[in-house]
This record gives sequence, C-alpha cells and structure tokens, in this order.
Amino acid sequence: MTKKVLSYAVRTAKSPLGPLEITRRDPRPDDVVLEILYCGVCHSDLHQARNDWGFSHYPLVPGHEIIGRVRAVGSEVSKFKVGEYAAIGCMVDACRDCDPCKKGLEQYCVKGCTQTYNGYDRHDHQPTYGGYSQCIVASEAFVLKIPPGMNLKSAAPLLCAGITTWSPLRHWNVGEGSKVAVIGLGGLGHMAIKLARALGAEVTLFTRSPGKADDARRLGAHNVVLSTDPGQMESVWGAFELIIDTVPYEHDINPYIMTLQVDGTLVFVGQLGNINPTANTVAMIMGRRALAGSAIGGIAETQELLDFCGEHGITAEVEMIRIQDINEAWVRLENSDVKYRFVIDMDTLKIP
Repeated sequence: MTKKVLSYAVRTAKSPLGPLEITRRDPRPDDVVLEILYCGVCHSDLHQARNDWGFSHYPLVPGHEIIGRVRAVGSEVSKFKVGEYAAIGCMVDACRDCDPCKKGLEQYCVKGCTQTYNGYDRHDHQPTYGGYSQCIVASEAFVLKIPPGMNLKSAAPLLCAGITTWSPLRHWNVGEGSKVAVIGLGGLGHMAIKLARALGAEVTLFTRSPGKADDARRLGAHNVVLSTDPGQMESVWGAFELIIDTVPYEHDINPYIMTLQVDGTLVFVGQLGNINPTANTVAMIMGRRALAGSAIGGIAETQELLDFCGEHGITAEVEMIRIQDINEAWVRLENSDVKYRFVIDMDTLKIP
C-alpha cells in the first residue's frame, strides 16, 4: 500500500518549483508518519534544486527542516504516539552498523546516510522526498521529539541551521568563558551566535556589513568586527579558540586565520568546494592553528540540541511564507534578503 500526497518539486535544474503528486510508502513496523505543519527553507534546498553540487536527481522535493504531527505509527514504534508533535532533519536513515553510526555520528556513515530528500531509501530503493509536501514517513530512529512549549514555527530551522552550528560548538568543547567568533550573519550565523552565547562563550561576529552590528548584538554577540577594516582585524589577532565560518560561497579565509589563538580552529559549515584564494600555511604552522569542516550532527546530538533550546528558550528568527511564494523566497534567499530563515506554513499546500 502507498499514499499519494501533494508536494512542491523541481523537475529540472532550471525549472521553478511547482505542485507535484508524489507517493509515500505505507508505514513499516518501525515507521512514523508525520503530517507536515512547517518546513524551513535552507540554502542547500536551492543548491540541490539547481544541481550546484552535481548529484541532484529529479523530480526533487526539497525540505529537511520538518516539524509535524504524528498521524500513524508502525507496530514496533515505542517513542511516539499519534497526535504528538515531532521533527525530522537532514537524514532519515543510515547503515546503523559502521563505526561512525555506532558512535552516534550517523551523518558520517561510511556507507552514506540517507538524505531526507535527493537520496534513495535503503530498503525499497525509491527516491526520498523532503518536507515541501503534505506528509513524510521515516523510521522512528530518525524522528526527533520536540520539547514541550517550543514554538513550532520557529523551531523548524533548528533541524539544519541549528544542528549545523551546534555540532562544532559541542565538538570543540565550547563553554563558559570560551572565545568564539562567527563569520557571516545569516541563517547559520544567527543560530551560531545564539547557541554560543547560551553555552557561556564570549561571542564575536565578523561581518562585511556595518549595518548588521545592532542585530548581531541583539542576537547575543558581545562584539562585532568589520572584516574589511585592517585595523579592526589586527586588534583581534590571536583572540579566538574557535571560529565558525558560515559563509556559503568562496571567500578569503587568510585574514581570519591570524585571529585564532595557538591551537585554535576555523571550522567551515557553510561552503562546499575549494578554498579560493588558497590558505597560506605560515600562520597555521606558526600557531598550530587548524582548518576543519563539520556537517550536521547525529540523531542523539540533534535531540540534545532541541532539548537545550527548549531549556533556554532558543529558536530561530523566521519569516513565515506560503508554499505558493516559495520561488520568490528563493530569489530573496539568493540575495540574502531574509532575517534569518524562511519557514513555510504547510497548511497552504492545497490541491489547486
């Protein structure tokens, strides 16, 4: 048995999003069926739709910041009950048997985790379709609990923007008194500031835009450094133990390397691809400074994030949109014209 549901999809790398009927599987014994209430809009949705990374397949239904209500559960499901709110992030399965999976690092599954969209189911080999749709079906092992009282609309971006910045903060042991900098104030950057501040760090924003200073401080930044000002950059040489680089396009990282402490790390969470211009290793060698990359978090770490945000009253800054306005929203996303995450009200997805 399968179920036909309505979605918004792209049919080619150059086509706009539009309505498409897709098939969702009948629930397996360990499956949870979510009626999707809200879905965040991630910059990677646009990259995947346009095949910027070279591995998209069509039709493609984006969306991996999913908040929903449980509508049905399989016979072996024990964590969720019908009527509860639940969430799904960037992945819906993994091999569950390799070393990273056994360590709770399913995002680094040796055999490749199954993406919530633009992937293939490990059992029936059918394409996976994301949250720009009426419902989704996934194993309870990859479905997350939402803390009581959390604002559901602004919780959706925690499933990608939130966990993408939370994971490096936790891995590099950020806590009370840590000195952390964030490059870029967008969907990822604003979550990095909020989370680092809540963990007790002294937080600095690097930005090219002086007009973002007030907003950065409102979000929790203690300091703002204009990265185009050599004097301001020199004033923070050797200042930071961790820099989270959220910029999603090629940019010069060399000025930032000098602002790391000895043994400090700059971690990429936004850009996929080459470093251009190339990194000069002198500052790295002379200070044992490191460049690193980080993806999303595993399921346990994502649940930890949701629980932490529930305890500290943290959600994303969002602008709600109708699904019918998604193409315009993508244009605005390309122009960085959103503060700081679009979230789709999926109740607007109706059969024309």
